[in-house]
Amino acid sequence: MQELMVQRAYTAVIEHFVKTGRAPHYTELARTLGVSCEEARQVQHKAAESSLACWFVQNTDYVESWAPFSNVPTHHLVTIGGEQKWYAQ
Repeated sequence: MQELMVQRAYTAVIEHFVKTGRAPHYTELARTLGVSCEEARQVQHKAAESSLACWFVQNTDYVESWAPFSNVPTHHLVTIGGEQKWYAQ
């Protein structure tokens, strides 16, 4: 898998978290990257494998955590500009 695509995927996940407060599903990532759903699923996994503290819900393709964000509620709330829509790991 092309290193540039892996980096683009990692960045796209972070940007989606910042914008929406949650991780994108790989089908959403596919639209962002302009690739097939299967390519997006694979590149999202490669991006997580190449990073620290990024992982999926066990035996699924659903992002559980993508440093520094958590895709599931935690006790670590993140508030920016009075808006709280993020959870930290």
